[in-house]
This record gives sequence, structure tokens and C-alpha cells, in this order.
Amino acid sequence: MTGAAAKPDTPRLPLKVRRLGRCAYGPVFDDMRRFTDARTPASCDELWLVEHEPVLTQGLAGRPEHVLRVSDIPLIQTDRGGQVTYHGPGQLVAYPLLDIDRRRLGVRCLVNRLEQIVIDLLAGFGVQGVRREGMPGVYVERAKIASIGLKVRRGRCYHGLAFNIDLDLAPFALINPCGYADLAVTRLVDHAPAADFQAVAEKLVTAFCGVLQYDQGSSAI
Repeated sequence: MTGAAAKPDTPRLPLKVRRLGRCAYGPVFDDMRRFTDARTPASCDELWLVEHEPVLTQGLAGRPEHVLRVSDIPLIQTDRGGQVTYHGPGQLVAYPLLDIDRRRLGVRCLVNRLEQIVIDLLAGFGVQGVRREGMPGVYVERAKIASIGLKVRRGRCYHGLAFNIDLDLAPFALINPCGYADLAVTRLVDHAPAADFQAVAEKLVTAFCGVLQYDQGSSAI
């Protein structure tokens, strides 16, 4: 799959983009669930962009042994798939709140497209991003640069994509990232030093709309 633009006659759906700034994790998690529960078949799909305060989040199947050391960084149990990961300032988190039944997207297909969005974005910086079999996310030189974890409820998804741009990587030493011991993590500025967080966020919106065929001119907040 490539991130090529849709054919000219392919209808593009509206997308509401919400730029939330820097936020604590818990309230955004609660808001995602409320939005998903309240939406109707007519509700517009949304993409939420956020930079979280430091937090460790555990997936539904998360195993406690993957948290290696206790710290002052809070650990929050979530309802997404996957194991434990870290979010913090300098990491761009993109939450696609989509009606995947309406889009006729399976979960595996959506994960593949989210990976492609990051791969396309990295290519714009001259950085080669790749997939690894059985390990969702995107990798650069075998180090993980983007993680993906989703929850689907009644055909609608939430949670999403965490892309390391310019965050402090030290807290990843507190865990086995995504449940893998000794998994290296990396960030965009280690490969493209001039990368700017806000500019990267806007490039991600463009890539998201291109790969998933949304109208980038839709309502943005």
C-alpha cells in the first residue's frame, strides 16, 4: 500500500481536526469514550492531535512485568490493545475517532494505513520508516518511532497513533516498550534535526487525509 492520493473522482469525506495542545491523559481518554458512545451514524469523523503530560499507559492485555520500575510518572490502565507505552511532551499523539463500519475498514487495514501515514511523513524528511512483522508500528533502523493501539466499540474506533518527534526517551527505560524487552526507541529529531513539532503535526494531518481519503478542507478546530 502506498500513500498515493485518491483518484480525482473518489469522493472524500469530511473530517473535523481538533488540535488540543498539551493535556493530561485521563481527561482526553474519558472524552474519547464519551464521544464514541454519543456519536450517531451521521456524526463527522474526527482526528484529535495532542501532546500529553508524562504518563505510562497500559493496554487491556498488559502484563505487569513489563513495567520494570516504579516512578513518579503515573500509570493508567486503558481499554486499548497492546501493552505498556510512554507518552510525554515532544510526542505527537493522533487519535482517529472514526466510524470504521461506515468506512468499511477492518482493524488490520486501519493499522496498516496508520503505519503508512507515518512512513509517508518520514519519507518527506528523507527518513526510511519500515514495518516489522507481528509488531505493529513504524521503525527506523530497527528502533521504534511510532506506536499504534486501538479500541473498536460498535464499529467506531478510538485511541490511535503516538509518533516520537522530540521527546525525552529516558522514561522508556522504565518499561519494556509495547511489551518487548530491549526494544530500542527513537525520535524524528535524531534523524531529521530540523524537524519542528507543529510543522510535523500539520504534515501528519495532510498525510492522514491523503491516505484515508478525507477532505483536508473540512472543519478544523
